[in-house]
Amino acid sequence: MSVETPLIGDFTAAPAQSRLAGARIGVVTFPGTLDDRDAARAVRLGGGTPVALWHADQSLHGVDAVVLPGGFSYGDYLRAGAIARFAPVMDTIVKEAQAKDTSAAALPVLGICNGFQILTEAHLLPGSMIKNNHLKFICRDQALRVENNQTAWTSQFTDDEIIAIPLKNQDGQYVADDATLAQLEDEGRVVFRYVGGNPNGSRNDIAGITNEAGNVVGLMPHPEHAVEAGYGPDDTTGMRNGTDGLTLFTSVISSLAGATK
Repeated sequence: MSVETPLIGDFTAAPAQSRLAGARIGVVTFPGTLDDRDAARAVRLGGGTPVALWHADQSLHGVDAVVLPGGFSYGDYLRAGAIARFAPVMDTIVKEAQAKDTSAAALPVLGICNGFQILTEAHLLPGSMIKNNHLKFICRDQALRVENNQTAWTSQFTDDEIIAIPLKNQDGQYVADDATLAQLEDEGRVVFRYVGGNPNGSRNDIAGITNEAGNVVGLMPHPEHAVEAGYGPDDTTGMRNGTDGLTLFTSVISSLAGATK
């Protein structure tokens, strides 16, 4: 039986008995996924209940939202996310994320790094991810500007807030045609933008985007690695104390609970 590593300290964003407790957030594991346990830990620290989802299972087991975590699904064969897009679980995620039935809200979905790549391959988000313009793997703490705090995953950020979360990728260059880029900019669908230099050549310094409805968000940096003091990026309170990534998880849980900012 799997036992989760004890938390450092006793910090959680939502007390166990609060109205935010109990939100069930699915975390999908594909062959080659690396960060599923980190994402599950972030959900738990944010006050929700992580639910493991398997790539070959079409059922989402009644979860309230889904995280597609980072890694190298199916070894990134063909191209990053290209095979994972056809996994049985994705059929259900695509259907529920695009739900237009007024009796059921569209499923909130967060794609992190490889998860972002999968979302573009599944056409839940426009554009594509290609190799970094310098053709090297990059791993560093990255400053981002929050450009859209009206999505299900960013509602607890302030407008234009500058945050720092880790970035680690090889195929992290976001590309799209001019018409798509113009539409994303005009509609305010750029959610995160790189600050302090573009690390991978992404068009318009784009680090993350959303769909029109705001329930699907993809970003290349890894918020799940900035959720616990002692392990995140450096910040003004000390080395490795940054927890900016946690706000994505508390945002969606608050959204699901109908909480206001």
